[in-house]
Amino acid sequence: MTKEFFIQREKGGERVVLVQMAVYQAEHFNHFEDALAEFESLAISAAAKIVDVIVGKLPTVHPKYFVGEGKAHAIAEAVKTHSADLVLFNHALSPAQARNCEELFGCRVHDRAELILDIFSQRARTFEGKLQVELAQLEHISTRLVRGWTHLERQKGGIGLRGPGETQLETDRRLVAGRIKSIKKRLEKVEKQREQSRRARERSEMPVISIVGYTNAGKSTLFNRLTEATVYVADRLFATLDTTCRNIVLPKIGPVVLADTVGFIQQLPHELIAAFKATLEETRQADLLLHVVDSYSDNSAQMMGDVNEILAEIGAQDILQLQVMNKIDLSQNFHPRIDYDAKNNPKRVWISSEKNIGIDLLKQAITELLTKRIVRCRVSLQPHQGKLRAKLYALGVVVAETSDDEARWLLDLEIQQLDFERLFKV
Repeated sequence: MTKEFFIQREKGGERVVLVQMAVYQAEHFNHFEDALAEFESLAISAAAKIVDVIVGKLPTVHPKYFVGEGKAHAIAEAVKTHSADLVLFNHALSPAQARNCEELFGCRVHDRAELILDIFSQRARTFEGKLQVELAQLEHISTRLVRGWTHLERQKGGIGLRGPGETQLETDRRLVAGRIKSIKKRLEKVEKQREQSRRARERSEMPVISIVGYTNAGKSTLFNRLTEATVYVADRLFATLDTTCRNIVLPKIGPVVLADTVGFIQQLPHELIAAFKATLEETRQADLLLHVVDSYSDNSAQMMGDVNEILAEIGAQDILQLQVMNKIDLSQNFHPRIDYDAKNNPKRVWISSEKNIGIDLLKQAITELLTKRIVRCRVSLQPHQGKLRAKLYALGVVVAETSDDEARWLLDLEIQQLDFERLFKV
């Protein structure tokens, strides 16, 4: 039996007009051409047929149409000329601006957030992923219902509903609120299951490495290369949404968990970040982040900044991070190498996951990072902690041992910080 979801999306192949303005006060589009190219890629990823692209400069945001009156009428003319079905703005529109634009253009209007939400709805494969996307969509439209229902503000008629009753708009808001509540309950169950899996990994003392990065940077390709898995890979934005975990074995460290996560993007809707909380928790709980970067892109520095902003938003800004400069095969005179910081710790590795170049160096850098953090300390163990003492000896981290008058073991340790935190639950 197939599941029916509250949100039903339009079929692909719609004729769309793209709109992007250089807003003087905005900080997000310092690289106008790169932002426009990414916007076009987003539209294509949503299965849209681009019939016109309208750009311009905007001294200040217009409260009615976002763009000025003249530009708004130019967009309306482009919609009429090309028989467009949809206008996409590479900006955030208020509900009033979107409603005014729809009335003027005579077609549907979506902003950047709605476009990304639509792409996510197409890409989600697992039941959990579909619920997460639907939750984000519903929370996004919950404050915008007035936009589509201004003609239904009348009250419902019929037996028992004549006179004072519930308007269609109120009914829709109630239905949306009920659906949001239902989805959140289901996702809470999923989050509990993920938490159980994480606790199981902690009991097995396995480090967790999470792959993060801008969408289409090559994360899934790298994941497949390291794990010999077959996660879906495509040269398009948000090719994969659902987090995948695999175990791999690294020299001197042993088995570790490698997690492939959803790609980030500039101005990622906050509703998506909230909806994907359980998925992104894999990133927040990681011991090491592999930040994959498209080194061939002219806008790689901006992309790295956008990823780090989202990592800070989910509370993962302080996790140990290794930059993985991917796609060096597309550049001339680039060779695989490890860059070290002032403390001689690996900070950046240059590789090509597609061509299997520099993967051994990446594994070496990961091993160095996870083994260099050594804690030198003395611990006191009670007589009933014999199993813990045995684990410490099995790891080979006990430098010396004595005992005191109360039969406690006093152990001098040289132990990886990772192992120390796991064993002693610091």
